[in-house]
Amino acid sequence: MSTIIITGGAGFIGSHVVRRFVQNHPESRIINLDALTYAGNLENLLDVQDAPNYQFERVDIRDASAVEASFAKYQPDAIIHLAAESHVDRSITDPMAFVQTNVLGTMNLLNAARNIWSGQMEGKRFYHISTDEVFGALGAEGYFTEETAYSPNSPYSASKASSDHFVRAYHETYGLPIVISNCSNNYGPNHFPEKLIPLMIHNILEGKSLPVYGDGKYTRDWLYVEDHASAIEAVYLQGQIGETYCIGGWNEWKNIDLVRLLCDLMDSKLGHSQGTSQKLITFVKDRPGHDLRYAIDASRIHQELGWKPAETFETGLAKTIDWYLSNEAWLHSVTSGAYQAYYEKQYASA
Repeated sequence: MSTIIITGGAGFIGSHVVRRFVQNHPESRIINLDALTYAGNLENLLDVQDAPNYQFERVDIRDASAVEASFAKYQPDAIIHLAAESHVDRSITDPMAFVQTNVLGTMNLLNAARNIWSGQMEGKRFYHISTDEVFGALGAEGYFTEETAYSPNSPYSASKASSDHFVRAYHETYGLPIVISNCSNNYGPNHFPEKLIPLMIHNILEGKSLPVYGDGKYTRDWLYVEDHASAIEAVYLQGQIGETYCIGGWNEWKNIDLVRLLCDLMDSKLGHSQGTSQKLITFVKDRPGHDLRYAIDASRIHQELGWKPAETFETGLAKTIDWYLSNEAWLHSVTSGAYQAYYEKQYASA
């Protein structure tokens, strides 16, 4: 039985990846390493928590000794590394937290993998999941590809760019068998409501204002989280060692257009008259260094690994809304306490 450690497996994307691997790979032992910070929630994995090939271990990747101990205990054959601080707004407020988790935490994992696989790299794999934000901003045309130069503009994207470089350097210098993917914006069930789509759903349910940065014309490529999980599985199984794969949804939306669509869909689901939720839209002060547009050319992963998104934006968004409406207790539980204090500070002008 092979052993796969998945870091950040209690988080948004990580929980979907853990579930997919537990269910699709019963011959593998799946170890979920997560520190259970504000965005990590074991309730995301209740349906697989008793699976015979699943185990959770509370580990903070910033703690090198704890990482080394976990690797020694489980003797992993592969690492799928998703644990990260990922919210741009928070990185502007506290950039050092992003350095500690995204850079130093990744270094701890790399060192632990290098130590435990020393002299026996064959059949091993260190898979590092990153973001399209490391590439900076696009103009009105063009796409990010695997050849795009790095040009991060926020502390978050700079920390992820740094971790990408260290992962690649460990391959070139030490022969560590790595693979990297850079994905576009994810959405779907279990998403912590600091990000755009779950934030808007939550606020519509609460009758609160819908804060939109600047003029709302910032453009993002959106990918349903289950599609991202399937892409991660494809890269893990088939990706070439030392290579990078860009994962995107071919699905660009300006923020304001997405929010208006979401408002209309929510009004329909809730039985409100059309236009009710759009009245809650409030434009707030833009955040510093806000990138205008991201868009990924996902041709390589489609051509080489046969992957493409299964969901359209309409079907994925409908599934997402239905999940939040059916799981309001989950939403309320994760938006209490510290989240409320953060929200008031971040969107004080809303």
